Amino acid sequence: MSVTIKYCPGSLKEGFDTYSGVILRRMFDAKKVHHILAFPSPDIEGPEQEKFIENRKRISISGVQEKISVIRIKNKLRLTESSEQGQYILKPIPRDVMKASQVPANEHLTMQIARQVYYISTAENALIFFNNDKPAYLTKRFDIKPTEGKYLQEDFASIAGKTKDNAGEDFKYEYSYLDLGKLIAKHINAAEVELEKYFKLLIFNYLFSNGDAHLKNFSLIESPNGDMIMSPAYDLLCTRIHVNDADMALKNGLSEESFDHPSFSVLGYYAYDDFMDFGLALRLKEPRIRKILELMRTEQQAVYTMIIHSYLDNETKEQYKKLYSEKLSRLNTSIKKRI
Repeated sequence: MSVTIKYCPGSLKEGFDTYSGVILRRMFDAKKVHHILAFPSPDIEGPEQEKFIENRKRISISGVQEKISVIRIKNKLRLTESSEQGQYILKPIPRDVMKASQVPANEHLTMQIARQVYYISTAENALIFFNNDKPAYLTKRFDIKPTEGKYLQEDFASIAGKTKDNAGEDFKYEYSYLDLGKLIAKHINAAEVELEKYFKLLIFNYLFSNGDAHLKNFSLIESPNGDMIMSPAYDLLCTRIHVNDADMALKNGLSEESFDHPSFSVLGYYAYDDFMDFGLALRLKEPRIRKILELMRTEQQAVYTMIIHSYLDNETKEQYKKLYSEKLSRLNTSIKKRI
């Protein structure tokens, strides 16, 4: 193993040469799973390649990035077989993007920042390494019940009735974030609480340059009590490092309706006033909107610490910091002088 481990590859806390006890409990039910897998990455020719091919055919998780179904047997992770329910999703280095080797560490870092710094509920996750040193992002499935079966989960492309047949190849991008919010209000009983979570997550995606927060990356999930709530956040990463994408994934942005986007109309980008007005359009209480915006627009030193502790290379760490600083500046701009 040539990768040097100085920080927990789960929490990014200092002083660990493998997973910390906290991560072992959250990810692996306190079993001492090692951060190195017993098999090589899918691009290495050998007997495991055929297993990867079969695994890809069975997995039902949507998305363009390769996803591999994994199960834990005692303290070992392995690929699932045909009759088994996977407990984890393994995402190796993808193809056809800039800095592809940095994608697993990017997603891991961004997910950990969301949870630890901004208190956003996220899917449990960690960075892990194949035995030929290549990294992969590992996430624990949150739709699997502790005993048997799965919780009902539905993404917002499905809830909005958007399919390739009725909305074209870009169906998951053909919407606005306000319309998505209206679906949350329609389908969730305790809507105000969930809308606040959605509002914070939306600003987080903007702040950390995640330009792929499309309809399939937001979901409702059945709670243990049988209610439908917003699922934990997933697929969070700074996409701008890998593709030259837009600030907002949905083509109609925050809203295509008539409420004012003062910063966007003057500056060409969303800033404080736009998100304030968006929160009001979601019918959130103004003091709550201001509290969330205050958290999001405040420079967080913990973000820089986590970037340093991450497994990104040095060049990408600097790029990640720069993008964060640029978006912070935008969130601290108010045309209406509200801050």
